[in-house]
Parts: sequence; C-alpha cells; structure tokens
Amino acid sequence: MSGDGTPIRVMVVDDHPMWREGVARDLTEAGHEVVATTGEGGQAVRIAAAVRPDVVVLDLQLPDISGVEVIRGLLAAVPGVRVLMLSASGEQQSVLDAVKAGATGYLVKSAGQQEFLDAVRSTAAGETVFTPGLAGLVLGEYRRLATTTPTTAAAGPTPRLTDRETEVLRLVAKGMSYKQIAERLSLSHRTVQNHVQNTLGKLQLHNRVELTRYAIAQGLDD
Repeated sequence: MSGDGTPIRVMVVDDHPMWREGVARDLTEAGHEVVATTGEGGQAVRIAAAVRPDVVVLDLQLPDISGVEVIRGLLAAVPGVRVLMLSASGEQQSVLDAVKAGATGYLVKSAGQQEFLDAVRSTAAGETVFTPGLAGLVLGEYRRLATTTPTTAAAGPTPRLTDRETEVLRLVAKGMSYKQIAERLSLSHRTVQNHVQNTLGKLQLHNRVELTRYAIAQGLDD
C-alpha cells in the first residue's frame, strides 16, 4: 500500500520465471496490485503503455534488450512511471548506467524481502532508493552530472522557495532519504513529500534525480 492506503500498481520484468513469480507473490501478499509480469524488455514497454503501472520492478539483464534501453522506453511510454532496478549485479557502472537512464532506485537481488517491499513503497513516492553502499556512489554521480550537464529549471525569474522548501532541498542534495529528512526536521514523511513535490512544480523539474542535480548545481550540498 502507498502512504494513503491506495494499492501500488506494480509491473515485474525479469526473465527468470521462478524469480518473477516469487517477486509478484511477495508484492501481492503485501497488498500491492501486480498489473503485469513479463520476461522481455520490448514486451515490457508495450505492456506498460497499456496498463500504466506506478512502479516497474526491472531486472538489468534481459534476453532481448538491455535494462537501460527498457528504462528509456518505459519513461517515454509512461511519463512519470518509477523504475526500481532489481539486479544480481552491483557493479558501479551498471548502477550509474541505470541512474543516468532514469531509474529511481537500484537494489541487488540479495536484498531481504522487507527491504525490497519498503523500496517499492519509497520508489512509488518518488524517493530514490539504493542498496546500502551504493548511495554514496550515486550521489557522487549526481555531483558530476550537475557540473557537466546543467539541469534546466523554470525559464524566467528564479522561482521563490519557502524557507522550509529550501531546507528540505538542502538535505535532498546531501543524499538524505525522505525518512531521514523527516526525522531531522521533526516533520511527517508526508509533509516532506509535499515539500519536495511543491519544489519540483516550482522549478518545473520531473523527479528527484533532476532535483538533486539542481540543488547541487546551486551549491546547496555544501
């Protein structure tokens, strides 16, 4: 279930039937709605366009096209969809390729069941989720991207953020999760989400990846 109690619509893409079925079963038992499963990347993009999932749990290695290509196809077919990579590979380049393609999170398949289910909920809320040890790597990549590929925000005058929105944005730039930000600022998880969504709207950005890059480019991670 999402934060408001609504079932999260999830699509599972993995070419190993037993693994795919096991993941789908765990999701269903946790109260989520598994809208589709498939073992092929090209088919995943076509199905996603029809069923409109909130989250796609995606394996990196597929028999027809790469997970990175699938991410790009999914984001084009279903704007706003969140992609959680669930892969046997924890290699740095694999993680960075997935992030640059637009993945919201990345877990290795050795993750525990509860860790995975928590990651699905966080991913659906737009929060970046990574296997412990990978978050620092990804934050470093955000910093590199912020200095080499400027993120486009709203044209015209710089949108005015409230003091609280700026405070939350500064903590986002430091790589903190919504839960950590909520604890730091003595706010609810929902309030932090609302501040992030308001900031995305004001800056005309689309996701937390772009928001983090923007914040770092503004020097808010110092």
